[in-house]
Amino acid sequence: MSGTPRRASVRALAKLNLSLKVLNKRPDGYHELRTVFQTVSLADSIDIEFTPGRRSEVELVSDVDIPDNLVERAARLAMEALRIRGRARFRLTKRIPAGAGLGGGSSDAAAVLLALPALAGKRVDLETLVELGGRLGSDVPFFLLGGGAVAVGRGTEIYPLPDVPARQGLVVMPPVQVSTPDAYRALRRELTPAAGSRTINSFQALVWRLVCGVPDGAWEEPLENDFEAVVFAQYPQLKSIKRKLRKLGARPAMLTGSGAALFGLFRSRSEVADAAAALPEQDVFPIATVGRARYRAMWWKCLGAHLGRKSWPPEGRYS
Repeated sequence: MSGTPRRASVRALAKLNLSLKVLNKRPDGYHELRTVFQTVSLADSIDIEFTPGRRSEVELVSDVDIPDNLVERAARLAMEALRIRGRARFRLTKRIPAGAGLGGGSSDAAAVLLALPALAGKRVDLETLVELGGRLGSDVPFFLLGGGAVAVGRGTEIYPLPDVPARQGLVVMPPVQVSTPDAYRALRRELTPAAGSRTINSFQALVWRLVCGVPDGAWEEPLENDFEAVVFAQYPQLKSIKRKLRKLGARPAMLTGSGAALFGLFRSRSEVADAAAALPEQDVFPIATVGRARYRAMWWKCLGAHLGRKSWPPEGRYS
């Protein structure tokens, strides 16, 4: 290897699904979705060291053994697609629970796609990154944007929503594992689109409320996740946690993704603290929603020493 190592420590944020509607199964095997994503402060940490060189190498050290880790997959894909040459070393520290519907692995992959080209001095447009992200997983393109966004199709078609004031909340991770493939099968969506005008209309109404910035009430009611019916039937303890979050004042309180994590948003940090104290038997994580402006500012700060200007995607000064 030659060249001087370039180092950065970045944060890969989790996401919530503020609404999730599953329509029909698609011919490609995926499902047609309508969802609203929102980044939150719960995050994995990734320490990255890139050394320019003639050969490409990827090394990953993780505090959790994850087969087929998306950090390594994203790095190899980016280096091949963008013709990056050098040694890329990653140290992953997991804090986002796995198998929770919080997008931890997808966020880790997106973090690599955003950071590695900047450290390597490769200019890349957002369209290219989104295409690469979609090859790694349906949630990955969202994390290239952050903030709040509507996702349609299989989840890779992303449309940004305006930032709204930050909300405080709580993620609850019960000691159960929900199989996402099993949850989809339980929904029994067919290849032929069902008559879903009511579903589409209610989803559109929610998006309009978010776009128009309805104060305080935009995220409260009615928010729906289609997986709740089938997941709660199999794991009634999850329904009990949702009910308890609502009694503690959470608006909304719901499953995120296909679970098993639930979340509640509150009006103050004191309400969050009271709710956490009322759930001593569960793993709880205090969170705050993170808008797109703050998301980008976080990235510019993490990569600051390596950036030539504040652009998106981040552009390294080595280009």
